Amino acid sequence: MLPLTPCQKVPVRVVQSDETYQCSLEESLLKGMLKLGRKGIPVGCVSGGCGVCKVRIIEGSVRALGPVSRAHVSQEEEAQGYTLACRVAPLEAVVLEVSPLLRKPFCRPPCQTPGTCPPADGGPAPTTPATAGQPQVTAPPVIESQDRAALALS
Repeated sequence: MLPLTPCQKVPVRVVQSDETYQCSLEESLLKGMLKLGRKGIPVGCVSGGCGVCKVRIIEGSVRALGPVSRAHVSQEEEAQGYTLACRVAPLEAVVLEVSPLLRKPFCRPPCQTPGTCPPADGGPAPTTPATAGQPQVTAPPVIESQDRAALALS
Protein backbone atom coordinates (compact mmCIF):
# COMPACT_ATOMS: atom_id res chain seq x y z
CA MET A 1 0.00 0.00 0.00
CA LEU A 2 1.37 3.41 -0.96
CA PRO A 3 1.72 6.07 1.75
CA LEU A 4 -0.97 8.74 1.79
CA THR A 5 -0.10 12.27 0.71
CA PRO A 6 -1.50 15.39 2.46
CA CYS A 7 -3.82 16.30 -0.43
CA GLN A 8 -5.42 12.85 -0.45
CA LYS A 9 -8.83 12.31 1.09
CA VAL A 10 -10.06 9.43 3.18
CA PRO A 11 -13.62 8.36 4.02
CA VAL A 12 -15.15 9.42 7.33
CA ARG A 13 -18.38 7.71 8.43
CA VAL A 14 -20.76 9.07 11.07
CA VAL A 15 -22.43 6.07 12.73
CA GLN A 16 -25.72 7.73 13.76
CA SER A 17 -26.58 9.00 10.27
CA ASP A 18 -24.64 6.28 8.40
CA GLU A 19 -23.35 9.09 6.20
CA THR A 20 -19.85 8.99 4.74
CA TYR A 21 -17.89 11.96 3.46
CA GLN A 22 -14.37 12.45 2.13
CA CYS A 23 -11.95 14.40 4.33
CA SER A 24 -8.48 15.67 3.45
CA LEU A 25 -5.61 14.56 5.63
CA GLU A 26 -4.81 18.24 6.26
CA GLU A 27 -8.23 19.40 7.47
CA SER A 28 -10.18 18.70 10.62
CA LEU A 29 -12.93 16.10 10.57
CA LEU A 30 -15.41 18.91 11.20
CA LYS A 31 -14.17 21.20 8.40
CA GLY A 32 -14.17 18.30 5.95
CA MET A 33 -17.83 17.69 6.77
CA LEU A 34 -18.76 21.38 6.57
CA LYS A 35 -17.05 21.89 3.19
CA LEU A 36 -19.35 19.26 1.74
CA GLY A 37 -22.48 20.72 3.33
CA ARG A 38 -23.04 17.71 5.56
CA LYS A 39 -24.64 17.88 9.01
CA GLY A 40 -23.75 14.70 10.90
CA ILE A 41 -21.55 16.32 13.56
CA PRO A 42 -22.93 19.19 15.69
CA VAL A 43 -21.17 22.48 14.92
CA GLY A 44 -20.26 25.19 17.39
CA CYS A 45 -17.27 27.54 17.43
CA VAL A 46 -15.10 25.33 15.12
CA SER A 47 -11.97 26.08 17.18
CA GLY A 48 -12.17 23.82 20.25
CA GLY A 49 -13.62 26.32 22.68
CA CYS A 50 -17.18 25.04 23.03
CA GLY A 51 -16.97 21.22 22.92
CA VAL A 52 -20.10 20.87 20.77
CA CYS A 53 -18.35 18.70 18.16
CA LYS A 54 -17.31 16.00 20.65
CA VAL A 55 -17.04 12.60 18.96
CA ARG A 56 -15.66 9.15 19.70
CA ILE A 57 -13.33 7.58 17.14
CA ILE A 58 -14.48 3.98 16.75
CA GLU A 59 -12.22 2.92 13.88
CA GLY A 60 -9.19 4.50 12.26
CA SER A 61 -6.76 7.02 13.63
CA VAL A 62 -6.46 10.78 13.81
CA ARG A 63 -3.77 13.34 14.58
CA ALA A 64 -4.13 16.42 16.74
CA LEU A 65 -4.29 19.79 14.99
CA GLY A 66 -4.10 21.61 18.30
CA PRO A 67 -4.76 21.08 21.99
CA VAL A 68 -8.08 19.67 23.17
CA SER A 69 -9.43 21.39 26.28
CA ARG A 70 -9.76 19.16 29.35
CA ALA A 71 -12.94 21.10 30.10
CA HIS A 72 -14.50 19.27 27.14
CA VAL A 73 -12.58 15.99 26.91
CA SER A 74 -11.17 14.43 30.09
CA GLN A 75 -8.13 12.12 30.09
CA GLU A 76 -10.46 9.18 30.74
CA GLU A 77 -12.65 10.14 27.77
CA GLU A 78 -9.61 10.61 25.56
CA ALA A 79 -8.46 7.10 26.50
CA GLN A 80 -11.90 5.85 25.33
CA GLY A 81 -11.44 7.53 21.93
CA TYR A 82 -13.28 10.84 22.55
CA THR A 83 -11.98 14.03 20.96
CA LEU A 84 -13.24 17.22 19.34
CA ALA A 85 -13.85 16.87 15.60
CA CYS A 86 -12.60 20.42 15.03
CA ARG A 87 -9.19 19.65 16.58
CA VAL A 88 -8.20 16.42 14.77
CA ALA A 89 -7.45 15.36 11.18
CA PRO A 90 -7.70 11.82 9.85
CA LEU A 91 -4.61 9.69 9.24
CA GLU A 92 -6.69 6.98 7.56
CA ALA A 93 -10.34 6.06 7.06
CA VAL A 94 -12.34 6.92 10.19
CA VAL A 95 -15.61 5.74 11.72
CA LEU A 96 -16.92 8.00 14.46
CA GLU A 97 -19.97 8.49 16.63
CA VAL A 98 -21.25 11.78 17.99
CA SER A 99 -21.03 12.06 21.78
CA PRO A 100 -24.31 10.86 23.35
CA LEU A 101 -24.55 14.06 25.42
CA LEU A 102 -24.37 16.34 22.40
CA ARG A 103 -25.84 14.55 19.43
CA LYS A 104 -28.99 15.87 17.87
CA PRO A 105 -31.78 13.34 17.75
CA PHE A 106 -31.65 11.43 14.49
CA CYS A 107 -35.25 10.39 14.97
CA ARG A 108 -37.99 11.51 17.33
CA PRO A 109 -38.35 9.18 20.34
CA PRO A 110 -41.75 7.59 20.75
CA CYS A 111 -44.22 9.48 22.91
CA GLN A 112 -44.57 7.93 26.35
CA THR A 113 -48.06 9.29 27.14
CA PRO A 114 -50.42 9.35 24.16
CA GLY A 115 -52.35 12.60 23.81
CA THR A 116 -49.72 14.71 25.59
CA CYS A 117 -46.97 14.79 22.98
CA PRO A 118 -46.46 17.88 20.84
CA PRO A 119 -47.33 17.45 17.19
CA ALA A 120 -44.49 16.78 14.77
CA ASP A 121 -45.08 20.14 13.03
CA GLY A 122 -43.99 22.02 16.15
CA GLY A 123 -47.46 23.38 16.92
CA PRO A 124 -48.84 23.70 20.44
CA ALA A 125 -49.17 20.63 22.61
CA PRO A 126 -52.66 19.23 22.90
CA THR A 127 -54.73 20.15 25.93
CA THR A 128 -54.95 17.43 28.56
CA PRO A 129 -57.18 17.20 31.64
CA ALA A 130 -54.22 18.50 33.68
CA THR A 131 -53.83 21.60 31.48
CA ALA A 132 -57.50 22.22 30.63
CA GLY A 133 -58.67 25.62 31.82
CA GLN A 134 -55.13 26.92 32.30
CA PRO A 135 -54.07 29.94 30.25
CA GLN A 136 -51.97 29.22 27.17
CA VAL A 137 -48.56 30.86 27.28
CA THR A 138 -47.83 32.85 24.14
CA ALA A 139 -44.82 34.88 23.07
CA PRO A 140 -45.05 38.65 23.44
CA PRO A 141 -45.80 40.56 20.24
CA VAL A 142 -42.89 41.74 18.16
CA ILE A 143 -42.61 45.52 18.09
CA GLU A 144 -41.36 46.87 14.78
CA SER A 145 -38.93 49.81 14.75
CA GLN A 146 -41.59 52.33 13.60
CA ASP A 147 -43.82 51.20 16.50
CA ARG A 148 -40.95 51.75 18.95
CA ALA A 149 -40.57 55.32 17.69
CA ALA A 150 -44.31 55.93 18.15
CA LEU A 151 -44.18 54.47 21.67
CA ALA A 152 -41.21 56.66 22.57
CA LEU A 153 -43.12 59.80 21.48
CA SER A 154 -46.21 58.99 23.52
